[in-house]
Amino acid sequence: MNIKALFGGSFNPPHRAHRALAEQAIAQLALSELLLVPAGRPWQKTGAELAPGAHRAAMLELQMQGLAQARVCPIELEHPGPSYSIDTLLQLRQPAERWFLVIGQDQYARLSSWHRVAELLSLCVLAVAGRGGQAVTPDPLLPPHRFTELHLPADSTSSTAIRAAVQRGDDIRPLVGDEVASYISRHNLYGA
Repeated sequence: MNIKALFGGSFNPPHRAHRALAEQAIAQLALSELLLVPAGRPWQKTGAELAPGAHRAAMLELQMQGLAQARVCPIELEHPGPSYSIDTLLQLRQPAERWFLVIGQDQYARLSSWHRVAELLSLCVLAVAGRGGQAVTPDPLLPPHRFTELHLPADSTSSTAIRAAVQRGDDIRPLVGDEVASYISRHNLYGA
């Protein structure tokens, strides 16, 4: 049986914590494939400057280089209008596959607000990572579901802080790596 996982997000920009989470998910869940899905129009995020999808996908490719089971999937970038995890999973699923949905504790805490969440939870097992050392605690409004905790070292890196660092002219290479930092500079993203 193929064991796959969906790891979605704005990846605005992708950074070392995204890479660490991808590596841990692949190892801990014994994944045959991890699909990284940049959000086309993240319906729950407003206010942040969102780099064009093609740039976010290209940076994600750079961030995941050398991770054989990781594949950037542009399915939500190609979708007109808001995209939802349930629709993405339904489009990707094939018979004889087991699916995980990789999320962070911040998403887990408000998962009951997601579109068709009960159906989503019936199709996959959640793989939840705490952020910055926080405990994994479910949204109390969720229906019964299966989940496993992804064990990661504490890392407070965030895309929001990286965008602010770019605007200040700070060196972001330790947070995103040389190639993503160069890409951001070369394409004048986030006010670089």
